[in-house]
Amino acid sequence: MTDRYATPFLAMFEALRMAPTFARGRRDARAGHVRSLDISSSLVTAQVRGPEDTRAFRARIAVRAFGAAEWSRVESDLAAQARYVADLLAGRMPADIDEVFAGAGLTLLPLSLDEVAMDCSCERWPMPCAHLAATCYALAASFDTDPFGVFAWRGRGRDELLVRLSDLRGAAARKADAAPDAAADASLGELTEFWGTSTPTPPVPPPPPVRADLLLDQVDPPPLTYGGVALAELLRPAYLALPPEPPR
Repeated sequence: MTDRYATPFLAMFEALRMAPTFARGRRDARAGHVRSLDISSSLVTAQVRGPEDTRAFRARIAVRAFGAAEWSRVESDLAAQARYVADLLAGRMPADIDEVFAGAGLTLLPLSLDEVAMDCSCERWPMPCAHLAATCYALAASFDTDPFGVFAWRGRGRDELLVRLSDLRGAAARKADAAPDAAADASLGELTEFWGTSTPTPPVPPPPPVRADLLLDQVDPPPLTYGGVALAELLRPAYLALPPEPPR
């Protein structure tokens, strides 16, 4: 997280014109009085004990976590460019990350007090108290150390985000690898049809005609002879003179 993100974030609180409160909060944050800073989905919690406090107080700052559909749009846009994924895998916040969120109609950091809810167990008035002011400065500083903290605050932890981006990049790569193969198969089919190199189906030969005398061989010949010649053989020349039957 660079100053161009942290500065507007802190300016949002400093615009409350509570200069003494935020001056003390800045000093307490720099002096290490903010302890156990924890960033989870939509909620930042810290234990703050200033030099004048007898005990630590719990300060909380909440924002709206983005929904699944909103994160899906952002992750698709991030995964579409390898440089975003490379920066995040290296633990760096991409310089133009705000443009990706703006494209989805979102802002990574809250830029209006209407987007933020705060409370502190000290219950001092007015709010925000010095403990909350110190938490704001400690939170902004933590984003310099770990840029994934701001993602977690908006509802997407480091591991989940990186897994999602890796899956999306992998799916895109597999789709790109499959596309040339499909195109090659289609081109090969077109060339085969163009050059006529496909193997034609051989024609089926017609069955031979049925001989007219075949009937004489399929029935039992009568026990008659003439001049020592069987009756069937005497009739065969007459049957052979008949035209053959067409195949059925």
